[in-house]
Amino acid sequence: MTDPLDQTLTHKGLNPMGGGDVLLIACGALAHEILSLRAANGWTHLDLKCLPAILHNTPDKIIPAVRAAVAAYRDDYEDVFVVYADCGTGGLLQKACADMGVGMVAGPHCYSFFEGNTAFADRDETTAFYLTDFLVRQFDAFVWKPLGLDRHPELRDMYFGNYETLVYQAQTDDQTLTAKASTLADRLGLAFERRFTGYGDLQTALEAL
Repeated sequence: MTDPLDQTLTHKGLNPMGGGDVLLIACGALAHEILSLRAANGWTHLDLKCLPAILHNTPDKIIPAVRAAVAAYRDDYEDVFVVYADCGTGGLLQKACADMGVGMVAGPHCYSFFEGNTAFADRDETTAFYLTDFLVRQFDAFVWKPLGLDRHPELRDMYFGNYETLVYQAQTDDQTLTAKASTLADRLGLAFERRFTGYGDLQTALEAL
């Protein structure tokens, strides 16, 4: 089944391709945030191509997917920027981007760059399980079912037994998402903490473009 966010979101009607255009090749989990930043700041020079968010469950597939997208679109744009962090690739995505001559977002993962890479590193948290707006919305599809907890809820302790707190990194002030995140913490048997991060270093990286 096709991931609902595995779609090309190049806004040619708003921003015809041409000199100076920048293509963002991004994780589908960041589509809503990127489009919100684009609209709020009038960044009509930025076009967006999303890769399937579910690639995070198989990080080894991220690099070939990014390589293929860069190869397919780079001739149509003056610049290409990859909106992934390391995302479990062990530094190999950064190496691939350097080899291709394209930039990418700094940081180990989106939880870090949403909070701000420096602030996240300073916390040095080891017992926190993080959710973003996207993962709160898509928790069952991207966490619960892939881990088999819908069929074997007894596996909860094996996966989450070392966590103490579910930290919801909120990109938006949405009471419905906050309530759902709190419910998910209860489901996992974890304490609940909400942190409003906004877009963090993602916004900073896109501003630089």
